[in-house]
Amino acid sequence: MSEQMTAANKDKLVSDLKVVIADTEELLRATTGVAGEKVGELRERLSVRLRDAKERIIDLEHVVIDKTKAAARATDDFVHDEPWKAVGVAAIVGLALGVLIGRR
Repeated sequence: MSEQMTAANKDKLVSDLKVVIADTEELLRATTGVAGEKVGELRERLSVRLRDAKERIIDLEHVVIDKTKAAARATDDFVHDEPWKAVGVAAIVGLALGVLIGRR
C-alpha cells in the first residue's frame, strides 16, 4: 500500500473490502449444494482467497488505527506544547472557512 494513502481512503477501502467479503461469503453459502468439479474447485479457491483477504483487512485496520492514534497523540502534544500556535492555526482556518462560505 502507498504511504501517501490518506486515512479516509484507507477507511473507505476497508469498508469496501468488508462488503466484498460479505458478498463472497453469501455466494459461497448459496452454492453449497451445487455439484460439479469446477464449482468445487472455485469454492475452494474462493475460500482460500477469502481467508487471506480477511487477514489482510484486519492488518489494514490495525495500521489505520495505529496511524490515527499516532496523529491524535502528535496533535495533542502540539496543542499542549504550543497552545498559542494551535489557537492561531484554528483562527486562520476558521477565518478561511468563513470567507469561503461567505462567498456563496
